[in-house]
Amino acid sequence: MTQPQILALLADGRLHSGQQLAADLGVSRAAVWKGIERLRQSGIDIQALARRGYSLAQPVELLDLRRIRGELRAGRAKRLRELALLFEVDSTNTRLLEAPPPPPGSAHAALTELQSAGRGRRGRRWIAPFGGIALSLAWSFPETGRDLPSLSLAVGVAVARALARVGARGIRLKWPNDLWFEDRKLGGVLIELRAEAAGPAHVVIGVGLNLALTAAMRRSIEASGVRAAAVADACKPPPARNRVAGAILDELLSMLEQFERDGFGPFRAEWTALDALYGRSARVLLAGHAIAGTALGVDADGALRLETGGTVQRFVSGEVSLRLEGQDA
Repeated sequence: MTQPQILALLADGRLHSGQQLAADLGVSRAAVWKGIERLRQSGIDIQALARRGYSLAQPVELLDLRRIRGELRAGRAKRLRELALLFEVDSTNTRLLEAPPPPPGSAHAALTELQSAGRGRRGRRWIAPFGGIALSLAWSFPETGRDLPSLSLAVGVAVARALARVGARGIRLKWPNDLWFEDRKLGGVLIELRAEAAGPAHVVIGVGLNLALTAAMRRSIEASGVRAAAVADACKPPPARNRVAGAILDELLSMLEQFERDGFGPFRAEWTALDALYGRSARVLLAGHAIAGTALGVDADGALRLETGGTVQRFVSGEVSLRLEGQDA
């Protein structure tokens, strides 16, 4: 347990001597050093000053189940059957996909401080900087309906609502599953599904968000070709991490209840109002070639509409990727 305990002591962002850390934890200074090295290997930026001690690059609010549950409105809290808080995991989505699905009408959720193998759409790696949000929520639909391909768009609306609720302004959505601020990516959605033909569907919704990024974190993300943003860029002062996590879970539970009943229809107008690319030049990337045109939002099924050469073409999210003209990601 040394790593979580060290992290709890360092979370205030202040300088802590190795001697004091060892005394507080009841371990040797060598054990403290080893624990800090393991935290660094997990991607946490811990600074060391010779003969003075250790500190985080910036303070962080560690995840707290009580505070997260405190953001859930009464009716929704009853639907959240299980809420797991993990210290480190390969992927919260994988953890829930491997677990038994929740009963219909209820949800299981998992959050983690550290995620080592987060996934994005089409198998891409999702870099999850420490101090952000990495959560997944499992839900069981009675059957695999025709609206399920548009679920990621409704999730985007729910997350945007949550961020507005904690004070963020200017959040936009990029089809089919990205959250943007000023044409930079601050988060993404990954939907994974286990279903049988004409049977129930076990869906796991993954949400990853950057809350606040140090210069080093931004460089690391942008080295992968992604222009990075954080919730803190859209919200002054930055919102509390547990408040953001709880608001997202609350809005997801609200959205799922309506989506299960009414499909994507009730969310389409709101998604369109948040569409970062509507009316802008964009490229649709298919296997081996690209189609350039003007993005015209989505249809009633959540498919992308692209005007090109005087005609409007329709694309579904499993087939293609979308790029703003002039951007590579």
